[in-house]
Amino acid sequence: MTALADRPVVHAELETLPARTYARRDRPVKMLGYAAMLCVLIVVALPLYWIVVTSFKDRPDIYTIPVTWWPAAFHPQNYSEAVRSVDFAAFFRNSVIITSILASVKFVLGVLSAYGLVFLRFPGKNFVFLGIIAALMVPNQITVISNYALVAEWGWRNTFQGIIVPLAGVAFGTFLMRNHFLSIPAEIIEAARMDGAGPFRLLWRVVLPVSGPTMVAFAIITVVNEWNEYLWPFLMADDASVAPLPIGLTLLQNNDGVTNWGPVMAGTLLAMLPILVVFLLLQRHMIKGLTSGAVKG
Repeated sequence: MTALADRPVVHAELETLPARTYARRDRPVKMLGYAAMLCVLIVVALPLYWIVVTSFKDRPDIYTIPVTWWPAAFHPQNYSEAVRSVDFAAFFRNSVIITSILASVKFVLGVLSAYGLVFLRFPGKNFVFLGIIAALMVPNQITVISNYALVAEWGWRNTFQGIIVPLAGVAFGTFLMRNHFLSIPAEIIEAARMDGAGPFRLLWRVVLPVSGPTMVAFAIITVVNEWNEYLWPFLMADDASVAPLPIGLTLLQNNDGVTNWGPVMAGTLLAMLPILVVFLLLQRHMIKGLTSGAVKG
């Protein structure tokens, strides 16, 4: 009787052996993964930490050798100097205008073009999508010369439309939203069409309500890219009337002598702050939106 009673215990112990063995083998892999995450965190966080620390340093403290990782004395006057040295308010206003218009235009065009590629039937649809994929592979720098000549011929230099119109391409947004729309179950679309939903009603009542996270991700990526745009506005803008904030930050550098990096880093932090707040508030939706089209169904 005792031997029979012990059999279930022995059997249970044998069943737990593979799990224990797997846990021991999996531990080095987990440790390697944590080490890789720590390395990535250091690579990403160290420059941000250096910007923050330098923004509170005085000029002699910045050029001290060996390098100091903490200010000898906090110098918050760098922030007031950054705002006072250039027309910070004008550059900030221009960035808000350019980013708002460009993000809105790209968002609308990206959603509508992706909707047409997925839910509408028209000749040459596949070739249109191949053209969009090809546009993703072409760096923007390649088209700078031709765009500059065209905009200058139209007389749009040093204007908002000269900065906005050439940047209104939306290949990435179309690709992202198309992949998400393809992941929407076909039964939902067919049910809406059987209920008499037309193209616009299908878009507003069915497609968009289930696409919130992906649209948030699309909006955040677009806003960040347009807020940080530098090359094209630098070529188009001649003064602070239309130049965005990245152009204004370059004016903080002293090209005639030694640059005082304190105000430069303070201005950089002030420029980063709005986008950083938006990203931190919506990062969960962004991650969910970027991965929503990975599995169909």
